[in-house]
Amino acid sequence: MKKLVLETTAPFQGLPELVAYDEGLFTKEGLAIEWVDREAGVEKKVEADVTTPKGVTPFASHGKLLEQGKADMYNACEWGNYCRYRPGQPAARPPRHRRLFGNRGAAGFAGLYAAAARQPYRRRAVLFRQPLPRAAFAGRIPAARHDQIVPSAERLAVSPQRHDEGRNRSDHAVRAACHAEKKGCRVICSAFYHGTEVASDRVDAETYAAFNRAVREAVRRINADKKAYMHYFIDYYAAKDPEIAALKVEDLRESRLVVCDPAPIPLDEMQRTYDWLKSWGMLEETASPLQLINMQVQAHAHEAAE
Repeated sequence: MKKLVLETTAPFQGLPELVAYDEGLFTKEGLAIEWVDREAGVEKKVEADVTTPKGVTPFASHGKLLEQGKADMYNACEWGNYCRYRPGQPAARPPRHRRLFGNRGAAGFAGLYAAAARQPYRRRAVLFRQPLPRAAFAGRIPAARHDQIVPSAERLAVSPQRHDEGRNRSDHAVRAACHAEKKGCRVICSAFYHGTEVASDRVDAETYAAFNRAVREAVRRINADKKAYMHYFIDYYAAKDPEIAALKVEDLRESRLVVCDPAPIPLDEMQRTYDWLKSWGMLEETASPLQLINMQVQAHAHEAAE
């Protein structure tokens, strides 16, 4: 059995991996999976004065254990991973030792919600220059700000005002989408977004291909009966939030569960993401997006997993 250590993942970003683990699909492919808790020792707090990702560590949670040599692989939001592995950054190991390997099997869903009582907030244009709290290096940001979703004239700007003032003014709910709707919140805009896999040099093409075969089978099973797997979303958060624990599978929308076969990152999407990040003043040290991806392992592993 080949041992593969993964950073822990949540259902919205790694449901196929969790299903593959629980149903023995990794074992069938000769992989002994171990999980290490990426949340251990992580302090989560609001820093209202931070209005740009510059200077903010991208390793506060995702990638931290891989950097420390305690994990072999993890998945996270696409643009966050591009920023984590830019050439020239300070890191525990040289950039060649950890790069993107391909698109993951789960598409994340993000929505911007307003309380029903807030009448002005019915469309994204009214949010122009409203203070919007958000997590750095998370997929929810491009879901709200990407030009393909929010026109350039309506880009969402972050105010340097205090977080509590911003919360009262924008009054949006940062909760699970179905939970927000059950609480009476109104969706303003929503989108699905990519995530990518990142691995260290300990993961070769053969290992990654075996991983992908297990995930592909999990994707097939989920798509065949989504309702049977919706409980993962409640179970994961139940101990942290009693209101989520009270939800039933019938409260969740199957249409928001999107899983697909892991695949190579398309060159046009790779270039578009790279250009978008450049336009926001990031990836300054990266001359080409090809520096961020292990193209050889990606090509051979996905071909072998077919």
